[in-house]
Amino acid sequence: MSTGGGTKAIIAALVANIGIAISKFVAFLLTGSSSMLAESVHSVADSGNQGLLLVGGKRAARQATAEHPFGYGRERYIYAFIVSIVLFSGGGLFALLEGYQKIS
Repeated sequence: MSTGGGTKAIIAALVANIGIAISKFVAFLLTGSSSMLAESVHSVADSGNQGLLLVGGKRAARQATAEHPFGYGRERYIYAFIVSIVLFSGGGLFALLEGYQKIS
């Protein structure tokens, strides 16, 4: 199965999210809105996640070796799992930080 279409989609989403993150950060600088800061951090996190997915796809495409006779295809799932952990923990930590700052 070809993964070229998936890679193109990830690259397109990465470029779009970088542009979105920049525009949201500029909006934060102009308005000082904490929601714009949160949104810009969210877009940066999405960009990082897409970078991890690209790395996972590249590593999964390696040829089989004597040590890994069935290849490295399952590495793609490890990187997707890492992305989910980063999203969950990063979003939760940012929400806790914002809540703490609002309370204090």
